[in-house]
Amino acid sequence: MNPVLKLLVEGGNLTTAQMAQVAGMPEAEVNRHLEQLKQDRIFLGWRPVLDLSHESAAAVRGVIEVKITPERGGGFNRLADRISRFDEVESCYLMSGAYDLLIFVTGPSLQRVASFVSERLSTLEGVLSTSTHFMLRSYKEGGYLITAPAEPTGRLNVSP
Repeated sequence: MNPVLKLLVEGGNLTTAQMAQVAGMPEAEVNRHLEQLKQDRIFLGWRPVLDLSHESAAAVRGVIEVKITPERGGGFNRLADRISRFDEVESCYLMSGAYDLLIFVTGPSLQRVASFVSERLSTLEGVLSTSTHFMLRSYKEGGYLITAPAEPTGRLNVSP
C-alpha cells in the first residue's frame, strides 16, 4: 500500500510534515503522493469534524433507508448514482439486509428534508419504499467525541 495512503487511513489528522517524518521521506514527496492519490480519485479531500449543535442555523440531518428494484445488467448502480447526485445527499451506501441503500441527507429544516424524500426521492422509478430517521444529537463524529467530558466533582460516586 502507498505509504502516504496508509498514513491517511491510520492517522488521518497528521500534517504533511508529520507524515513525512513518520514515513521517512521528504515532505515534497508526501505532497507528490497526495497529488497522485487525488488524480487517481483515491484521496477525495479532507473533511473537518464540526460540532454544529451550538449553531442556531444548524442543518437538519437525516438517514434514509431505501428499498429499490435492481435493474437487469446494472443492478443497483444506475439508481444509486442518480440518487447520489442530489445536492441534499451527503453519502449513499449499498447495504446488505432489510434495505438496499442507506442515504445521509442534510437540509435547512425537517420540512425541507421531508419534502425531498416525498417529492423527489420516493417518486423515482425503481424506488420501492423509504424509511426516514432524523438525527437528533451527535455524540461522536468521525472518531471524535462531541460532548464535553464530565467535570469531576471531587466526590466519590454513591450507589445504593
